[in-house]
Amino acid sequence: MSMETWLPVVWFGVIGFGVLMYVLLDGFVLGLGILAPFAEDSDQLDHMMNTAAPIWDGNETWLVLGGTALLAAFPKAYAVVLSALYVPVLLMLIALIFRGVAFEFRFKARRAKRFWGGAFAVGSMVAAFSQGVILGALVEGMPLEAGKYVGGIFDWFSPFSMLTGAAVLFGYALLGACWLILKTAGRLQLVARTLARPLVLVVAVFMGLVSAWLPFLDSQVMARWFAEGNFWWLAPVPLLALANVFALWRATMYEGRDVRPFLLSLSFFLLGFIGLVLGIWPNIVPPSLSIWEAASPPSSQLFVLGGLVVLLPVILGYTAWSYSVFRGKIEADSGYH
Repeated sequence: MSMETWLPVVWFGVIGFGVLMYVLLDGFVLGLGILAPFAEDSDQLDHMMNTAAPIWDGNETWLVLGGTALLAAFPKAYAVVLSALYVPVLLMLIALIFRGVAFEFRFKARRAKRFWGGAFAVGSMVAAFSQGVILGALVEGMPLEAGKYVGGIFDWFSPFSMLTGAAVLFGYALLGACWLILKTAGRLQLVARTLARPLVLVVAVFMGLVSAWLPFLDSQVMARWFAEGNFWWLAPVPLLALANVFALWRATMYEGRDVRPFLLSLSFFLLGFIGLVLGIWPNIVPPSLSIWEAASPPSSQLFVLGGLVVLLPVILGYTAWSYSVFRGKIEADSGYH
């Protein structure tokens, strides 16, 4: 097998892994911001934010990794995505910056603490919704000619992308609620469990709506599922997702099961991601730009791969170390300075 064949596959896996890690790790922090309006008072919001204070900024490393890998390995896809999705990508980045500033400033503010709490919530909501819109627009497919984007600046705006935007927003809220179940006790954990139960049902409904819409898209992302009897091989993915929803619902109902809801919420996102990858493969930009057509020269891919071999273990190492150091429950009187 030539390098032109296997290198794009490797980089597709690297980008997919980076995006998945970002969604799983930064998703629950965005979820905390989405749930911020449900905090009963300022002290409870302090407690919510303190659960993520030691690790939230490191989570965004994965977003940077995915974006830079896309530029280095698939420059044509990078050009298409930025041309087509300039507005939602810009909104997402501004919202993430706004959220980060609000996160830091709120702990130092006195008179403006309420304002920065609201900014943390708004920034998280806009970032989450924008990411869902970007996902929906990619899945819906881009108008391409000879590998170049030929659509308008607002072609990303559609009922389907609005649906996926809302689905991701509620999905991150579910991650945030399950994270609070894991990291807190007492009154805040009770609030988190109360929020998590309806969120499980809402996210399941959104997942069903998105899945039902997919076969009718021009991008044909579901064609692989029903081609040549593939459905029987791929059927375990949606079946596992349904079982996961049921298990997650039960796990949020019973006290003492603090780890299980968070792990099940992560696995729910993982199964959805696997289903998406199976649907779009081998395209990196549906409906027609494949990973081999979008790939940079093998020499460029090999050069960057050398750096990745060094960098990726470092990222994985300090991520695992930081989560290990700050494991366990976060008490209400824990401070962030």
